[in-house]
Amino acid sequence: MSPKAARAIFYLGTLISLILFLALTVDTHRQVQTLTHADQLSDQVVSGKRVWQKYNCNDCHTILGFGAYYAPDMTKVYWRRGAEGIRAMVKNPELYTTWRKMPNQHVSDKEIDDLIAFFKWTSEIDNNNWPPQDAKLRATERKVVALGVSSGAVLFQEKGCFGCHKLFGTGVTVGPELTHVGGRLDHNTIEKILDNPRSVNPKATMPQIPLSHEQRDQLADFLTGLK
Repeated sequence: MSPKAARAIFYLGTLISLILFLALTVDTHRQVQTLTHADQLSDQVVSGKRVWQKYNCNDCHTILGFGAYYAPDMTKVYWRRGAEGIRAMVKNPELYTTWRKMPNQHVSDKEIDDLIAFFKWTSEIDNNNWPPQDAKLRATERKVVALGVSSGAVLFQEKGCFGCHKLFGTGVTVGPELTHVGGRLDHNTIEKILDNPRSVNPKATMPQIPLSHEQRDQLADFLTGLK
């Protein structure tokens, strides 16, 4: 190949790459409003972002690809823990962290509400499943909920129970494995635990999640059926 032909191939390849790069950049900017659900960027979400910055959460966590890798990524934390799971973790992190201790920042209830709104917004951003570790969890959670085909199964996901318990191989083991919990505990005991965990086990570290009587009954029905 002559030097002239090599230069022509180089310039042509560079030009094509540049055009492709610019086209993809324009397309991304064109879709950014939809991908980020910018219409849902409320004042509370913005306040939650400021809470994230105020307490320097990026020093330990990543979110949307930015931050440190000492603690879990928070991009889709709303999927994993739900609102009440996040609230319990932020208020009393010493109960839920082991060797990598999260400090108690004494975040106010209003700040926690704003932070939850921010996490909910980030969880709904279409980031093409990146970071990828949450994509598999989300798909498996949906499968588990589909297996339950009940309001209790949906509540199990929405209340962030996967953040502490494992079910059909999905979730974590901060709390007991619940795949066959119906074989160990009856409906009444499970309802008591959901109402006040320490009424059954004084040493329980499970947070007292606000649930209506109907929701406790639905969750207990679902869990009792897991044998």
